[in-house]
Amino acid sequence: MNPPPKPLSVETRQAILHYGTPDFDVLQTGDYVVCAVSGKPIPLERLTYWSVELQEAYANADLMTRRWVETHPRA
Repeated sequence: MNPPPKPLSVETRQAILHYGTPDFDVLQTGDYVVCAVSGKPIPLERLTYWSVELQEAYANADLMTRRWVETHPRA
């Protein structure tokens, strides 16, 4: 009897994007981008938050707001 087949390894690749309004352009194909605040991967199909100004992606609205506050200090 043969052993069960090993699952196929799913290799993921980081995408390179240009963030625009209201969409982004894919410069290099991939499966995910990295959150600029948390450093965690964000699957492209779940990418909702980014900064056109900073050209960064964020995992959620709270992290996007935190980054905006950090980069826009009051005078």
